[in-house]
Amino acid sequence: MAKDKCPECPKCLPGWLVQFGDLMSLLLCFFILLLSMATMDKKKVEEYFDIMRRSMGFLEGAIDTAEASKESLSAYHANNSEAGSGDDVGQNSEAADVAKMIQEMTQQYNETSDQEFKKVDMTQKGNNEFTLDIPSELVFDEGEYKITNPSMKLFIKKIATVLRTMAVDFDIEISGYTATNYLKSDTIPRDAWDLSALRAISVVKELIKNQVDPATLKVAAFASYRPKSDNPLENRRVELKFISTADNSDRMAKEENFFDRIEE
Repeated sequence: MAKDKCPECPKCLPGWLVQFGDLMSLLLCFFILLLSMATMDKKKVEEYFDIMRRSMGFLEGAIDTAEASKESLSAYHANNSEAGSGDDVGQNSEAADVAKMIQEMTQQYNETSDQEFKKVDMTQKGNNEFTLDIPSELVFDEGEYKITNPSMKLFIKKIATVLRTMAVDFDIEISGYTATNYLKSDTIPRDAWDLSALRAISVVKELIKNQVDPATLKVAAFASYRPKSDNPLENRRVELKFISTADNSDRMAKEENFFDRIEE
């Protein structure tokens, strides 16, 4: 007796589809795991959707991105104008903090210095600029341009540490001065110009040695032609002028988002 014919089975799905399904399941588990570990910052989410509303014209409450940037900058300058006037406008609080810290270090150095009548003097112009006036006797031996005072090396190192650790940039100008122009020699330093320049350069190299960015430093030499007072001995000095380069308005203008660049 003939055997009954086996009924046709439905065609099976391709073998790769099973592996693809497993892969999608694993990816889903992976993203669920990421989501479970993530912390949702409500403020950042709101800022993101605000950017979307500004950039996508079809979303509710959409505004022009360029106009929004102008409005934000206008509001920033208006707040600064209300906060103060004159030299106080736009001054950077971080720069003021740096000046305060260096002022405290200067006072501490003067209290522990062996020189009774020679002290480091600090003058401040607003919150964004200040100058350290250092008598040459505290840094160099007579007629020399190499820094020999260990306490002054430590003082410069502390200044460099403050400049490195604070989130504010300064342009630093180091200027050398002498008491007279009578120095004449066949070897370096040959005259007062050489001496004032080399002393300023020695301070610059000490700052660079302590990891201050060389691009922020510049040197000036004046010999005895810009006297501080009628007393020649007071004119023998090295000045460090710190000028903050921080500008919040420029920083805000540079902080454009991705959608701003698309529109351009």
